[in-house]
Amino acid sequence: MVGAARDLNKARRATEHVHAHATKGGGFHLIEIDLASLASIRASADELVKTSQRFDVIIANAGVMASPKGTTADGFETQFGTNHLGHFVFVNRIAGLIKPGGRLVTVASAGHRGADVDLDDPNFEHTPYVPLVAYRRSKTANILFAVEFDRRHQAAWVRATAVHPGAVLTETTRIIIKKQPAAASAFKWKTVEQGAATSVWAGFVAAADEVGGLYCEDCDVADVNNRPADAFGVRSYALDPEHAKALWVKSEEMVDEVF
Repeated sequence: MVGAARDLNKARRATEHVHAHATKGGGFHLIEIDLASLASIRASADELVKTSQRFDVIIANAGVMASPKGTTADGFETQFGTNHLGHFVFVNRIAGLIKPGGRLVTVASAGHRGADVDLDDPNFEHTPYVPLVAYRRSKTANILFAVEFDRRHQAAWVRATAVHPGAVLTETTRIIIKKQPAAASAFKWKTVEQGAATSVWAGFVAAADEVGGLYCEDCDVADVNNRPADAFGVRSYALDPEHAKALWVKSEEMVDEVF
């Protein structure tokens, strides 16, 4: 089992219990990666490929949320660049390590219901920057990535799905709570363990054909729901196969790499 983190010291502290319970023959180790740097992503992916280690499931769950306007090391808008393009390059570079019958789980968010991706202006060069809008666009991109990855890999018995973990009390969301306590009080918060449940279900428990190319929440496949007032379901634009293909092509153009 491999864990990837930007800050290895912090990751080691967070995974002490994992190391303590690693079973014989099933060890756990960490690799360093900064999803806001293509150089770091490519170096980390290349090192993994060299090991020839195979994976049953890859869970792409890193990211930033509602950050101030900024750019990654390569000049991409921070949230789209980190949450989507970072995973896009890393996962595609190690895709050959996924075993037949394996899966990719991209951790998206119910926030995708607030904004579709803007393929004409992904870096907010012509659009007024709103932190939560940028986050929501990146989460829609996470779902669309899973849709197209699934289409491209299912013939090799590898499937992909996207999940909403729920409103989870993590370091990221605690920052949001401090900034917007009134808005945060409307959420029914989950523990980290509860938040991980849908990723585990979609990656290891559900039948592949049940979740492949789809979006899951609360350990179930979500229905398409375009009603703005509802706080559940997945927007149709996030599952549109042609939209997913277009995002893939745009992403390749942006990172200057074809997969």
